Amino acid sequence: MAIEESSVIAASAKSASFWLNRGGFKASVVSMIKIGHVHFAWHGEYTKLRAFFEKNKEKFFNDTEELTANMRKRGGGILDLQLINKSDLEPNYYQLMAKFDTCDSMGANFINSILEQFAETLKSELAKDESLTDEEKKVQIIMCILSNYTPECIVRSEVSCPVEELTEGTDMSADEFVTKFEQAVHIARIEPYRATTHNKGIYNGIDAVVIATGNDFRAVEASGHTYASRDGQYRSLTDVEVKDGIFKFWIEVPMALGTVGGLTKLHPMVKFSYDLLGNPNASELMEITATIGLAQNFGALRSLVTTGIQKGHMKMHLLNILNQLGATDEEKKKIIEEYKTKTVSHQAVVESYNKLKQSTPETIA
Repeated sequence: MAIEESSVIAASAKSASFWLNRGGFKASVVSMIKIGHVHFAWHGEYTKLRAFFEKNKEKFFNDTEELTANMRKRGGGILDLQLINKSDLEPNYYQLMAKFDTCDSMGANFINSILEQFAETLKSELAKDESLTDEEKKVQIIMCILSNYTPECIVRSEVSCPVEELTEGTDMSADEFVTKFEQAVHIARIEPYRATTHNKGIYNGIDAVVIATGNDFRAVEASGHTYASRDGQYRSLTDVEVKDGIFKFWIEVPMALGTVGGLTKLHPMVKFSYDLLGNPNASELMEITATIGLAQNFGALRSLVTTGIQKGHMKMHLLNILNQLGATDEEKKKIIEEYKTKTVSHQAVVESYNKLKQSTPETIA
């Protein structure tokens, strides 16, 4: 995980430890379809454009055979091509929407190259269609680009256990913990202010893995936030259910990742990350990444509804300060004990350290 916040690593690790003896995380890839568009303007009757598309649909596939040959050998390629009418929203605006399977690559270059060829085919075939007027033979290609919104490239991860196993390390009853945890998730389902922070915490985990493996965390996060708003309101990406005494917590999130191409074989730290993960394929990496997002979210919610989020944060903050000061293990032990009942601040910790060293803050600095 590549991230600047040590408490994220601690929370994910603690969640992993918690679930290790409770059945672990169960993850699966629901689908791996990616989408791209040729956005274009065309003047004429839609029925004519629809007839043209149906007549020439096979030509679009034929013209891209050379570009898709290697991908088809790996089991991927173009899955579908559709004509989309958006002229009710923007005058004369249409799309060619294509769906792709890019196997273990993220596929951006592959998809964009195919889309550009689709645009060339569209122009050339319209220009020579004798059933169209001169005006209808013209098309303005606005742009050809994949979409980073991947609602059909979905991964799911979940955990479950009997309710009574949830309160280890807390002073709460199982019923109280479950009630508060459910309410915390439900609040993130209905309140966008909370949902934003809730999902940001999920991406603390997801982004850290995406960066470490040389993938595009901006694309992954943008897709997730769009997906969280798919019904018109921004909501939590995780959900919870308690039924017949069993607690179940899960995440379902879009994620387009690749394990070949890009930096995967070039950057030494990215290569190390893949070796550390056991060199997963794209679907396995999606499962790992979503699981870490779920682990991070569980850890954050568990802290919020029990001790509060600051206890863990400030413990990590205290250790960071002591490490910066070069404190020994024995000095750390003494100061950590002192701050079990005191508020952590940088200045206060420096003063405690200096006092322990029988020196002044200036000397230590």
